[in-house]
Amino acid sequence: MKSSAAKGMCCTPDIGRAPTSAAMGIAIKGNGAHRIEQRNLPKGSFLMGDSTGEGNPVDGEEPVHTVVIGPVEVDATTVTNLDFDRFVSATRYRTDAESSGVSAVFHSLVAAPDEDLMGRVRQAPWWVGVNGADWRRPYGRESSIEGLEDHPVVHVSWNDAVAYCAWTDRRLPTEAEWEYASRGGLQAKRYPWGDEPLGEDEWLTNIWQGVFPTQNSKDDGWVGTAPVRSYKPNGFGLWQTVGNVWEWCADWFDPNYYRSSPQENPNGAARGKSRVLRGGSYLCHDSYCNRYRNSARSHNRPDSTSGNVGFRTVGQNN
Repeated sequence: MKSSAAKGMCCTPDIGRAPTSAAMGIAIKGNGAHRIEQRNLPKGSFLMGDSTGEGNPVDGEEPVHTVVIGPVEVDATTVTNLDFDRFVSATRYRTDAESSGVSAVFHSLVAAPDEDLMGRVRQAPWWVGVNGADWRRPYGRESSIEGLEDHPVVHVSWNDAVAYCAWTDRRLPTEAEWEYASRGGLQAKRYPWGDEPLGEDEWLTNIWQGVFPTQNSKDDGWVGTAPVRSYKPNGFGLWQTVGNVWEWCADWFDPNYYRSSPQENPNGAARGKSRVLRGGSYLCHDSYCNRYRNSARSHNRPDSTSGNVGFRTVGQNN
C-alpha cells in the first residue's frame, strides 16, 4: 500500500492515483440546483494563522498575518449525500474513487468482505484501502448511504468537488475564505466557538473520543460522520467547520505561502502537487492530530479520496 512521506497524510491518506471523470469525457454544465442554505459574510479582516503556538511546523501555519476577505456567500453546511446524489443523477458523473475502484476507510468502520481489503497505509495503519468503497458505499461494498442522506458526502476528491461546483455554478472557497468563515467573527481563537476545550458535558464538534485509534467511546453519539446540522453553528451561522469531515479548498498547498501572501483575498500558491484541506474530521484526537483548529492546515493530491473528506462551496461572484 502506497503512503506519503508528508506527516499531514495520516489524517487524509494517499492510496494511489485514479483517472478523473473529466478525462473520461463527461462534460459538466452549470445548470444544477444548489439547495444548500447560504450565509452572506460581510467584508472583513482577520488574523490568519496560528496565534496559540499549537500549530504543526510542517503545515506552515505561521507567520500570523492580517488578511482582508469578502464579501463572500458560503454554504451553511458541507455538501450532503443527498446533494451529491442529485448531482450524479443529473450528470452521470463518475467519481475518482469509483474510477480507481478503491478508497481509504478507517479500519474499525470497514464493511466489506476480506477479498476487498487491499492493505493498510504504512505510516497510518488505521487506514485500509478498500475495493468498492466510494461515496455511495462509504465503508465498503456491504454499506450504503441509506439513512445518511443528511450526512456529509465523503470519498470525494478535489476533482469531484470541482465538478460539483461546475454543475451548480459555484466554486470551492480559497483557504483564506475558509478560515475567515470558520472563525465566525472571532479573532485569534483556536476553535469556531472560542478557546474553550471540548467538555464532557457538551460536545461542540464531531471528533474522536476515547483512545485513538483502537477505542472509540462514542460519547457524542457518533462513530463516523454526523448529520451536517449537528452541534451548534458558529458566529456566522456555519455548521461544523471543524470536525466531522475535512473540507477541500481551492488552493495549491505551499507551507511557505504565508510569508509572501497578499493581504487582500489571497488565492494561494501558483502551483503545487497537493490541494489544501481544512477543518479536521471525526478522527481528530489531541493525542496524535490537533488539526480541528481554525488555523490548522492539511493537504493531499487532488485525486485522493477517503472516508473523512468532503467539501462546501461559495458563490462564484465573490
